[in-house]
Amino acid sequence: MKTRHKARELALQTLYALDFNGIFSSENIPEYFSGSTEEEYNQLEDDVKIYGMYLVKGTLENIAQIDELISKYSLNRPIERIDIVDRNILRMSVYCLMFGDIHPHIIIDEAVKLSQDFSTEVNYKFINGILDTMQKQLFPIQEKHTDDSFKN
Repeated sequence: MKTRHKARELALQTLYALDFNGIFSSENIPEYFSGSTEEEYNQLEDDVKIYGMYLVKGTLENIAQIDELISKYSLNRPIERIDIVDRNILRMSVYCLMFGDIHPHIIIDEAVKLSQDFSTEVNYKFINGILDTMQKQLFPIQEKHTDDSFKN
């Protein structure tokens, strides 16, 4: 899973750079991760490149729907006032909740870990609260039930 974590870090850094530079749109999907040269990019494992760019592209292509959800659940802080790092952690995580096939608890745990690594010490609680509430209300975990009627 180190591969996926590295891909999330690179995707976050890329989304951050696009947002910071005011070019956050699907027309500006970069060829390489922000801050990476072509040589550095080529040295990454293929799984890191594929998953990281999947996150960047998917987040950018669905940004209107993602930002609308974040705004709905961030009651006390408008999306434009959310710290730029945290805003992009939320965006990427909401994209994963909406379209990914990863267990929601893993998505939330990774978001918290990214926030602890790249943001301030207390913002991870804000991210955890929004994602946890959103997940419970919109993307409830479906438990698998066995049907006892098929037993002999």
